[in-house]
Amino acid sequence: MPPLIDHSLGRRLVLTTLAFCVLFILLSTTVRTLSAWQYNRDAMSNDLQLIDQVFRGTLSKAIWEMDQDSLQAQLDSVAQVATVSNVELHILKPGRAPEVLQRTTPDTSTTSSQAPTLQRVLTYTPFPGGEEKVGELRLVGNSALLWRQLISDVASIVVTQVLQSLLLAGVIMWAFNRSVTVHVRHIANHLSQLSPASLHRALRLQRRGQHKDELSLLESGVNNLQNKLSSYIERQHKAEQDLAAHRDRLAELVEERTVELRAANDLLRELNRRDPLTSIANRRHFDEVKEIELRRARRRGQPLSVLMCDVDHFKLYNDNYGHNAGDLCLQQFAQLLTQVFCRAGELVARLGGEEFAVLLPGLDAEQAENAAQRLHRLLEQQPIAHAYSPVAPHITLSIGVAQLGNAPDNFETLLQRADEALYRAKHQGRNRTSTSD
Repeated sequence: MPPLIDHSLGRRLVLTTLAFCVLFILLSTTVRTLSAWQYNRDAMSNDLQLIDQVFRGTLSKAIWEMDQDSLQAQLDSVAQVATVSNVELHILKPGRAPEVLQRTTPDTSTTSSQAPTLQRVLTYTPFPGGEEKVGELRLVGNSALLWRQLISDVASIVVTQVLQSLLLAGVIMWAFNRSVTVHVRHIANHLSQLSPASLHRALRLQRRGQHKDELSLLESGVNNLQNKLSSYIERQHKAEQDLAAHRDRLAELVEERTVELRAANDLLRELNRRDPLTSIANRRHFDEVKEIELRRARRRGQPLSVLMCDVDHFKLYNDNYGHNAGDLCLQQFAQLLTQVFCRAGELVARLGGEEFAVLLPGLDAEQAENAAQRLHRLLEQQPIAHAYSPVAPHITLSIGVAQLGNAPDNFETLLQRADEALYRAKHQGRNRTSTSD
């Protein structure tokens, strides 16, 4: 007779399985109970938020319009919801204590701190852009409903866990380990060793005979996925190369267009500051520079002078020689001005018509007058014929000189004094320079 076996492996496996089932039931029940409690609280919180979204606007409107019937009806509707045990509405009144309206569910006389609570500020927008705070709404969840749901969930969880553990634990342990676990581990080991370089290595399950089951589908799916990943990586690599080439080309095009645009902007800015006829500075450029030079002269305590120049009897020149000849005369005169006033910082500008201005930073009135005399001599040495001028047989110039004084006057005052000196030069017979007092 074979010896009696007091502690067989089957019995030990059964006892171990039963012990595991008990522990699993306790642990699973505890976890699922906590999860169910939290789920029910979250569901109740969501219900409270939904109630708030549904009634917030209508409550705010009823408070703003002081519609007591609508307000009472809406509070009654909220209180009838099963998930709500208490509703409090604080109506704000300027200069007075808030009016409190409250509704309590009949089957709940007290509230629990475990029930979720929602508190919202009610606002109303009577007109676009104006938002007024009209009250506060407080919703308290129904704790009794939470406990009833929890008890029902716990009972269902315990029954389910006991049945599942006793009926399925043994069968699952044996069948799953024999027919699934070994092959899943083999698949996991195969996948853990995969890399872009080893995607060509196919998965082969170590099973006898031909099987057409889920593991076979999984094996085929893994191999198909590897093939698709390999093709995708190749296409992605090619696409990255193409994208890099396009990006480099696009960067080159952007750089080219940026350089062209910058050059066009510089040209446009320069053209906007140049007189189109004489190519010297225009009135706009002169106005920009004069303020800069004025502040620099004040800051450094240096002299600053300005010349106002006007071509004598230019109207007679235009009337007799024609406007084309007049334009050519102004161009030649502008060239003479730039020959005389070419020192760094000096600016020659055409203010309009036959009127020109010269900005002379660092020169006082006497030095500016000497420079003007050089301009007169240059006009005599390089004459521009003007047979219809009563002053001379060539183009002459009347010049007004003014120097920035010590008084805190602005540049317009300096130009006005230069213009007065120019008028004096014309009144004295033209073809001369007059200095402002």
